[in-house]
Amino acid sequence: MILLQQVINGLMLGGLYALVAVSFTFVIGMLNFLNFSIPGLFMLGGMLSWALMVPYGLPWWAAVPIALVAGIAASLLVERFTYRYMRTRFGDATEHAIPLVSSIGFLILFQGLVQIQWGAELHSFPSPWPDTSMRLGGLLISIPQVVSLALALALVFGLTVLLRSSALGRQLRAVAESPDTAQLLGIDLPKLIPAVFVVAGLLSALAGVLFALNYQQVSPIMGDEISSFAMAAMVVGGLGNVWGAIAGGLLLGLLEVLTIFFFGAKVIKLAVWGALFLLILIRPQGLFGRPSVGKGKF
Repeated sequence: MILLQQVINGLMLGGLYALVAVSFTFVIGMLNFLNFSIPGLFMLGGMLSWALMVPYGLPWWAAVPIALVAGIAASLLVERFTYRYMRTRFGDATEHAIPLVSSIGFLILFQGLVQIQWGAELHSFPSPWPDTSMRLGGLLISIPQVVSLALALALVFGLTVLLRSSALGRQLRAVAESPDTAQLLGIDLPKLIPAVFVVAGLLSALAGVLFALNYQQVSPIMGDEISSFAMAAMVVGGLGNVWGAIAGGLLLGLLEVLTIFFFGAKVIKLAVWGALFLLILIRPQGLFGRPSVGKGKF
């Protein structure tokens, strides 16, 4: 029973990793751009929810949507001054390191602004409900983590249907294959590409809110470690494969919790990054990735 509880805990933690991993892999799959501002968007979701609920006294049902909208707005700001700027100036934003570096700059900017406003310490996040866990047959299950896993699966399923069955999805897949060719075919990139950043901002901020609800604490650097594990999950699943990101997040969540259970918390990073290193040696494209570039992403 104890081992089964740890497996459930690992899957629930993996749901949080999966949401952030999908954010990373959706942007890199569509635009070939590794967006390092995503940990900052994750942090904004949690910190702004806390700020609106505690210092400003808003109810959770008002604070959370505002925080999500702020995450989307911040993501669009990154798109405007990183990807779009480089594409306008040089014709291809992915052939230069400047967008990647500037996205790191936005991460530092977001963290710095939050630290200036609310300090660098941990803040206790108030739970909207008396109890955020439920018991099922002797097993303790966290409701926010169940919600995060369910949302990750539902959102990725919705993205898959959108990409395969709609005109917008066909346009996005054309951009993923070749932005220049897509533009020659009449696709309006300045209007289409922001949609990718909207999805990434929403998923990242939502993951931050769910993290805060589950662990009941927030800080300006709360996104750093979970996003590093989410990037590992993206690589495990296969770059650009959103279902692979889900699988990678669940696997890393299981690995982390079972490592703590059997060997203690001191060897978590050794286990996670060691497993990633071995996977890259054996299967560099990830579990569900393909060796060919730009093919089979979705």
